[in-house]
Amino acid sequence: MNHTQPQHESPAAGRNARYPTAPERALGQLYDFVTGDEDARVCKDIPPESCNDQPRNFFAYLVANLLSKVADELSSAKLVLPWLLGALGAPAVFVGLLVPVRESGVLLPQLAVAAYIRRMPQRKPVWILGALLSAAVLGAMAAAALTLDGAAAGWTILGLLAVFSLARGLCSVSAKDVLGKTVSKSRRGRLMGWSAGIAGAATLALGIALGVLGGLESERLVYGLLLAAGGGLFLLGALVFVAIREQPGATGGGGNALTQALASLDLLRTDPDFRRYLITRIGLLSLALAPPFYVLLLQRSGDTAVSGLGLLIIASGLAGALSAPIWGRLSDRSARWVMALAAALGGVTGIATWVVGQNGLQDRVLTWLLAGLFLSVSIAHAGVRLGRKVYLVDMANSDNRAAMVAVSNTIIGVAMLLGGFVGVLADIYDTATVIGLLGVGALAVAAYALTLRDVSVDDAG
Repeated sequence: MNHTQPQHESPAAGRNARYPTAPERALGQLYDFVTGDEDARVCKDIPPESCNDQPRNFFAYLVANLLSKVADELSSAKLVLPWLLGALGAPAVFVGLLVPVRESGVLLPQLAVAAYIRRMPQRKPVWILGALLSAAVLGAMAAAALTLDGAAAGWTILGLLAVFSLARGLCSVSAKDVLGKTVSKSRRGRLMGWSAGIAGAATLALGIALGVLGGLESERLVYGLLLAAGGGLFLLGALVFVAIREQPGATGGGGNALTQALASLDLLRTDPDFRRYLITRIGLLSLALAPPFYVLLLQRSGDTAVSGLGLLIIASGLAGALSAPIWGRLSDRSARWVMALAAALGGVTGIATWVVGQNGLQDRVLTWLLAGLFLSVSIAHAGVRLGRKVYLVDMANSDNRAAMVAVSNTIIGVAMLLGGFVGVLADIYDTATVIGLLGVGALAVAAYALTLRDVSVDDAG
């Protein structure tokens, strides 16, 4: 008598059929554990050919993204580079230009760059090129930190930062497209959450190390080593990104850059969901602009160079390690709610900081209190960044994702430059008042974010 096979194979049997080698099976098991699934073939909004490659692509993207995040922390324009220029005796005007150059250099050119990228069936090489350029620039910055002083150091590092920003822009405009083609919907938030969380833990370790090194005589050597290490991490990230198996995709929209840029801008008129998302993202700049003012308050509390930098990096690392995996999982459920909750947290923190600033505390208690508030706003900023990224990837499709990313980032780059003038208010009033005003703005955008369409639950199947 013939016996029929069971209708449902076991998860182990299915995994063995999909992944014939032991390393592939081990990777599949780890993928199941990290994502909380027993079926690695969940495929939503990616090419069918990419289904079996998801575990490999998931971890290759995760590790490369993790390495680039840590490298970005080692060269942070909000923390590391300001302290570096101060140690080298550069005029204060250069410190004020760091964040606008860093952010706008990444965002502004992307509208034109995206048109060229659309000509490429695979976008992975663009990310690799950006990472290699980033590594080279950080190596040059390390050399400048070890050899230059004063205005010469300021001009050199600012110029290198502009090139670094353009290189990171290549990574930014290609990364989301690669992610959207290789990792399934409902898995992307967890990927970015784990990456940000582990990077936060690594950043925490860095901050502790800087606290230990705070008594060193040569701050110049410490900063040079930080920048050189960041360059090395970008090199490793490029090598890991090579392992991603990206299927060739649509190449429509890869014509003349200016023509395609104008066509991409038409998304603002034709797509109301994208338009409302962009308004929300502009409002969320109230959180992106706030951290430097927290740094300014903390510096005025009396902490010195490397030890003060270490305290801020510890707070930033704790924020990522504690919150990013949670924000990531919540983003897979509703990225809209993540943006709203994170903005609300940042708004309340800003108002609380204003209250603290009115008390005029000048002792060590103020230092630790401000560090705690910086931790809170960093948690909020981590949620905003992750939530808006997941929302955009889920809202877009393979045909318009690169264009939406480019339009969004270009407009935000302009808004960032204009928003940088909020620093003028610090001269008219005081730093705490600026933070309080930004907090009020964050609360307003939190309410507006709730009006967005909840794209994370679309096609949940």
